[in-house]
Amino acid sequence: MNLVLAKNETGRALSDSFAIARDRLPGTGSVAEARSAAFEAYDRVGLPHRRIEDWKYTDLRALMREVLPLAPVPDAAALARAATAAKLQAIKGVRRLVLVDGVFAPKLSELAGLEKGLAVRTLRDVLEAGDAALQAQLFTPDIANPMVALNSAMMTDGVVIEIANGLVLKEPLQVIHVASGATPAAMFTRSLLRLGKDAGATLVESYIAADGATAYQVHDSLIVTIGDNSRLDQIRLIEDGREAVNISSAVIALGAHAHFNTFGMTSGAAVSRYQAAIAFAGEGSRVETNGVNLLNGRQHADTTLFMDHAVPHCASREVFRAVADDRGHSVFQGRIIVRPDAQKTDAKMMTRALLLSDEAEADNKPELEIFADDVTCGHGATTGALDESLLFYLRARGLSEKEAQALLIQAFVGEAIESIVNDDLRELAIAAAQRWLEARG
Repeated sequence: MNLVLAKNETGRALSDSFAIARDRLPGTGSVAEARSAAFEAYDRVGLPHRRIEDWKYTDLRALMREVLPLAPVPDAAALARAATAAKLQAIKGVRRLVLVDGVFAPKLSELAGLEKGLAVRTLRDVLEAGDAALQAQLFTPDIANPMVALNSAMMTDGVVIEIANGLVLKEPLQVIHVASGATPAAMFTRSLLRLGKDAGATLVESYIAADGATAYQVHDSLIVTIGDNSRLDQIRLIEDGREAVNISSAVIALGAHAHFNTFGMTSGAAVSRYQAAIAFAGEGSRVETNGVNLLNGRQHADTTLFMDHAVPHCASREVFRAVADDRGHSVFQGRIIVRPDAQKTDAKMMTRALLLSDEAEADNKPELEIFADDVTCGHGATTGALDESLLFYLRARGLSEKEAQALLIQAFVGEAIESIVNDDLRELAIAAAQRWLEARG
């Protein structure tokens, strides 16, 4: 029997949006063909739902419901609102690269005086320039994941950063994603970072909203290659508007003896998911991933990590903390696979959740798949409430209940935040956590 599935109104609307947006999307020829193939891959599945195992706890058909139309090109007023919002993220000694409503904003970015060996281009320029090698790398992410496929089809702009062999950047790079408009819309961005051999860099990604930005959607992806003997430090701060949706993906590949240290904090957006696939392609490499979810109201935040140990003598550490208040829902899915040739792998994963109310929820799903016999691997997960005896101790010494809770929460997430090497960036993360604590009722 042949079954024909009728496309629902949401599916038809998105198909129409893709058709309308094609004239705005950069790239022709093979790029346009790749976009069409990616959209068809998305269209076969649609928004992920709980019957897909990787999306079991984050049913976008229920949480997100539809994909909004592509955001318009920001006008002067939008850029002015974005500039005001970006100033609040200003960090001393950091080079800013600003995307407004999914479009690179050169007037708000700092492109002058680039270090020798550092190249920064826009995604639009790369897709329109006909660089086949770079374009192929930009379409690398697996389009079997429907949200990655949608991003591949609709990506409008982003930054392409290349760091030459032997160059260790003196100042961090900060990519700021600003939603400026009051009209609900979606922005699709993709960025690429390539570190050569013996190189080093720090990358900060900030997601923020200008005053008046409401129920917008962020669809972002990042592709990273880290060369032999190189190091990348990454900090991600999700402080989107309270009605926003943020779906972000990352694909990271490490060469031999490379080091990747990443920290992410989610305290904004109504619905968010960060999914990362990290592949060890060279021996002797190390990855440290640390994350924090700070949630209240009805916020839903999902962190899904896939660590692929394919070669020997590599190590990975995952430390994740979640604090959920009111009806907040935190999800952590961590999967470590150790392939047959990955002997001497050392991989550990630990996730802890702190629930501040009876209606808060935390779903932790750590997984190990081991196909090698000479490895050291482990994982753990805990969920609990604030220690009443510690609260009593602090209250007895003059602290209010809210102050006592804040002190214990800070201590709880502190282990993950301390992984940030740069002092100024660590203070930036601490300030974001404090803003969340101060906003609690």
